Amino acid sequence: MARPYALLDVFTDKALAGNPLAVVLDAKGLSDTQMQQIAGEFNLSETVFVLPPENPAHNASVRIFTPSMELPFAGHPTVGTAVLLAENRFGSPDNDMDALVLLEEKVGLVRCAVAMQKGKPTSAEFDVPRLPKPAQQLGEKDAIAAALSLEPNEITFENHKPKAWEAGLPFAFVPVANMEALNRIEPVPKYWQEAFGDIDHNNAFAYCRQTIHVNSAFHARMVYLERDGLPREDAATGSAVAAFAGSIAEFDAPLDGIHTYCVEQGFRMGRPSFISLEIEIQSGKIHAHRIGGQAVILAHGELLI
Repeated sequence: MARPYALLDVFTDKALAGNPLAVVLDAKGLSDTQMQQIAGEFNLSETVFVLPPENPAHNASVRIFTPSMELPFAGHPTVGTAVLLAENRFGSPDNDMDALVLLEEKVGLVRCAVAMQKGKPTSAEFDVPRLPKPAQQLGEKDAIAAALSLEPNEITFENHKPKAWEAGLPFAFVPVANMEALNRIEPVPKYWQEAFGDIDHNNAFAYCRQTIHVNSAFHARMVYLERDGLPREDAATGSAVAAFAGSIAEFDAPLDGIHTYCVEQGFRMGRPSFISLEIEIQSGKIHAHRIGGQAVILAHGELLI
């Protein structure tokens, strides 16, 4: 049977930037094995499979696969799928309009607010279903530096220290002295587990305060080892930025209220990306947080499976 799919670029306002995404719109009847194989065929960082929702009040149930594994939650698949479903339903409205898209993910129900503006790329913002909490124990600074091809004195800035957090998926957050050091990062597999933990998802999100764009708060790179042991890099990682709120709250200690940050990522890959993070602080702690960004549809097609 023919199953429609779309290719999108997410966390960008232009095609061929941001993080690419494939969304299979009618995945009913596909087995877990077939979904994993299709994700491998697309060979993008993630592929989304859209299924009928368990609750008819929701828009869809979605499953998210990398080329090698299923994820319970991911940021750019959530933003891209919400944008695609809204545009498929409403087309190109004559006037600006907002839509609510409710997605059932393995991590739980994710509420997405979609903003459709005439003549502009559609954007989506979602409530992160889990607050950040500490994740795996990280190695010593020397091990972290060795795993990233840096010097130990380059692993810090201000009062920021390496720490792992998760808000659906765990990430190791590594503050780096400046953008020059950040751009020199090259993963070294033999030190990886010692530095970032012996777990399946021990991806490293390195960041610095120095940025390319004046409106950005942080510049970041997300590097990891694929299951084949080879190093990879991700152009834009919404689930990492969702967990990164934990480091911001702990080390920057924002005052009570709502704070918005733009995280730029993917520049060294030639895929500039901009991820919006909104953190609501109450009594000195994170009460809620949201991830947002724009997405553009690049192509439509059919899977003959």
